[in-house]
Amino acid sequence: MKAKLIEKKYLVTFILVTSLFALWGFANDFTNPMVAAFRTVMELSNFKASMIQFAFYGGYATMAIPAALFIRKYSYKSGILIGLALYAAGAILSVPAAQQQSFTFFCLSLYILTFGLAFLETTANPFILSLGAKETSTRRLNMAQAFNPVGSLTGMAVASFIVLPNLLSDERDLKGEFTFLTKSVAEKASIRVHDLEVIRTPYLVIGLIVLAVFLVFLLRKMPKTQSEEMKQSGQTHTVKQTLKNLWTNRNYRHGVMSQFCYVGAQIMCWTFIIQYAERLGLSWAKAQMFNIAAMSLNLTGRFVGTYLMKYINSRLMLTCFAVGASVCTIGAICIDGMLGLYSLVLISLFMSIMFPSIYGIALENVETQDTTLGAAFLVMAIVGGAILPPLQGIIIDQKAIAGFPAVNLSFVLPLLCFVAIFFYGRSTLKARRVPAVE
Repeated sequence: MKAKLIEKKYLVTFILVTSLFALWGFANDFTNPMVAAFRTVMELSNFKASMIQFAFYGGYATMAIPAALFIRKYSYKSGILIGLALYAAGAILSVPAAQQQSFTFFCLSLYILTFGLAFLETTANPFILSLGAKETSTRRLNMAQAFNPVGSLTGMAVASFIVLPNLLSDERDLKGEFTFLTKSVAEKASIRVHDLEVIRTPYLVIGLIVLAVFLVFLLRKMPKTQSEEMKQSGQTHTVKQTLKNLWTNRNYRHGVMSQFCYVGAQIMCWTFIIQYAERLGLSWAKAQMFNIAAMSLNLTGRFVGTYLMKYINSRLMLTCFAVGASVCTIGAICIDGMLGLYSLVLISLFMSIMFPSIYGIALENVETQDTTLGAAFLVMAIVGGAILPPLQGIIIDQKAIAGFPAVNLSFVLPLLCFVAIFFYGRSTLKARRVPAVE
């Protein structure tokens, strides 16, 4: 008898925890297009503007291990509550950041916000894996992660239809040049006040929504997982033993490196799609529509991929999707024009199953007692989204390299990441020696 994907006794808990995936999806993909907005309104280079991503994803690297140690000592529910509280606090801090007109303050507020997201991801991913049989865990995580793009699409829609069209700093002349750059100091100051208030408002609203979700989890009783039961009975490893077990697990170790590459590639493809489209003469709002199309493909791929995993091994799918992503990235690099932009958008279809698949495959052979800390390093690998986008920003700032558009050439970085993921998928497929069809 095949194990159920979600048992009835865990259904309500699964739904509640899955809602968290949408919440951090909103924060991730509302923030991505803000890099271009801050670049102009605060008069920054692409490199400096991408410090938004450094602060955002740097918060994951800072807090993932402390979050895991906290959850090991207490419970998944306590981790979720701390995560939601930090998320709300960081979002609401955007209000004084806008009042101070401080880019550094905005970065700090996002840094604190992602402390909360680190808690939520360190908690929610292994929690979902634990809500049922191990043989269905990767599919279950893919299903929960499928709702992450729902939040992402919402964040993109808010950016596209509410924020970007109302930014006065995005107004351009007939040549496509920003008129903001030619304004007087007083005019710039007035526009800056307006635009930062426009950017701030969605963060404030999501902060209040997160506080409401906090109250729901506070009042809801959560089922105990196997790892929590083992902890109560004293069947736990020391942190030192857990670290040793994780380090000697080749599949897990390479999974962390692959996750670093994947998140870096994802953030680069979704952040700089605006700069790619901007070079073709599109406004931010129009460019963001291509980001929405990319996320829609990602959402479709996640649901379709989760269904296909019922019949096709997840390692084989990861390997094939890495090939597809690599081919599309080559198209984005080599094709100058709208076809290159379409190719860049199509990458998102192939990225769809990567994060949860790498996550699930990496943890498959990790002992139950080691799962929480193992999850933390996989979340910590999200720092790839902090380190790689600024490097791409440096390349884009060159405008042209050997006569080739720098923004196109910059996508060599995501290409290298997808190649690394291909080798991880292929190596796990060979090591496991499982049939392609289960």
